[in-house]
Amino acid sequence: MKGEVPKQFLLLNNKPVILYSIEAFYAFDTSLQIILVIHPDYLNYWNQLCEKFKISVPFTIVTGGETRFDSVKNGLDTIAENGLVAIHDAARPLVTAEFIGSLFSEAEKYGSAMPGIPLNDTIRVIAGNTSRQLERTFLRAMQTPQVYGVTDLKMAYKQPFQPLFTDDASVMQLAGFHLHLTEGRVVNIKITNPEDLVLAETFLKREPLRK
Repeated sequence: MKGEVPKQFLLLNNKPVILYSIEAFYAFDTSLQIILVIHPDYLNYWNQLCEKFKISVPFTIVTGGETRFDSVKNGLDTIAENGLVAIHDAARPLVTAEFIGSLFSEAEKYGSAMPGIPLNDTIRVIAGNTSRQLERTFLRAMQTPQVYGVTDLKMAYKQPFQPLFTDDASVMQLAGFHLHLTEGRVVNIKITNPEDLVLAETFLKREPLRK
């Protein structure tokens, strides 16, 4: 994002990006345990945001780890009960309570729920000085929240870290668990580049987040 502040703390329509997700999960179920995994260097910054924006939604803070894998594992370690857990990127602010509910319903039925959307662009794999085109019909761009059984996900995270663990689905798959792919939302974008904030603002003006 070419800035000093992590993207989840940037302002989107004068509200921290991460706050949109927190409010969406709380709107889905006020009894839900919300766990925020935050890098230790930004705990004070987050506390300042909570005070400035009068954030009253209850949550638990867990210190993040060196990698995404470590951070998710730290969060899982605080969950004592069995049931379902949703892992969500704080940089995806356009998630809605309705979408979250649909993913929990899918996970209750199939054991897991991973949202993905079809690709519109032509995809090529680079191999040295050559490349080959992939059949995009069989490809999906994965999103979050991804929902899994707590026991299964904890078991999968007992594996040693590997660079290919870019999301929870990759961790679960290598551990041998069955994965259920479900339909994602095109507007459920991840804030990665400065232009994404502009796009998110446009989506919010066109389609205000539904509770």
